[in-house]
Amino acid sequence: MYLKRYTIGALLLMFFVGWYVSQFLGYSQTESISFFGVNLPALPIAILVLLPVFVLYILSVAHMLYYSIKNFFNQRNFQKDYDKLLDAIVDALLMKNETHQFKTPRYELLGKLIDSTTMMPKLERFETDNEKIDAVLDVLSKLKEGKAVDLKKFHLEADNPLVVQNQKNRMMNLDVSYEEILSKGDKYSRDVLEKAFMNFAADAPLYAIEKYQKFISKDALFIILARVNSEENTLEVSNDSLLGLMRQLELNRSDYVSISKELSIHMLPEQRIKLFELLADEDEEAQEAYFYTLFDLEMIDKAKECLETIGNNDAMKFRAYLALKECGHNFNINLFI
Repeated sequence: MYLKRYTIGALLLMFFVGWYVSQFLGYSQTESISFFGVNLPALPIAILVLLPVFVLYILSVAHMLYYSIKNFFNQRNFQKDYDKLLDAIVDALLMKNETHQFKTPRYELLGKLIDSTTMMPKLERFETDNEKIDAVLDVLSKLKEGKAVDLKKFHLEADNPLVVQNQKNRMMNLDVSYEEILSKGDKYSRDVLEKAFMNFAADAPLYAIEKYQKFISKDALFIILARVNSEENTLEVSNDSLLGLMRQLELNRSDYVSISKELSIHMLPEQRIKLFELLADEDEEAQEAYFYTLFDLEMIDKAKECLETIGNNDAMKFRAYLALKECGHNFNINLFI
């Protein structure tokens, strides 16, 4: 009930009661009452009848004001929590690791769910009629389309997936050169730097590759190996340079064998043998690749000598290949890898 309407109704009721009592008893009759032992002045009976009604009106108005104020603050808390919920949705869409505090139980439950959730729109483009959320959805759509966007206003961390994706989009759109990205490595994620180095290594000179070799990945290494003595984008690389590049990575037995296979296409046999001899001395994981290299190049005697220097139970598949070879059977060494 609205206070204004209630007041008008209460006044009309008091006027009617006062008029009725006055009509029934007359205007001249008075009465004196005692209140806690104190005798009050004589008052018209109509006023004495209306006094409790007026007190009841004052108490009811105070009651309504109390709950109106309480409801006002509750509604304000709901509105604040609603605004926080929108912020939580925006942060979830932006993949931020943020937490939000809510004052109302219902929004607190929703907030906890959203804070622990990463959101990704199903549709390419749609609108929510909320300006803040629509701005984020527009950015996400453009990033998904491979476009570069301005993310500064969102204050995202450098390792945020959206920042990384935006960096990749800028790189793929040639908004920034690969070397510029590599030269400012502290501003880019490792993923972007490795991607930039891989593209950079496709045609960069050796000195430039070695300059940024700390960003090398296994994929980039094989791109470089494919250029060694090749007909296009040829790269003349010493074993020392190759060893320096490989030391930047954690390579396993399979990786070393794959490297030997890649180098078998264009590298001179003498350099290839020397490279894997050095690798085998430096890293036990490269021993298998060294045997593979020797057998692939038909260096049977040297391979036999090397097998005699290790345990009888080691490199069994190469011993089997050697035994078949000595029996006159010619098999492709790749069948034993």
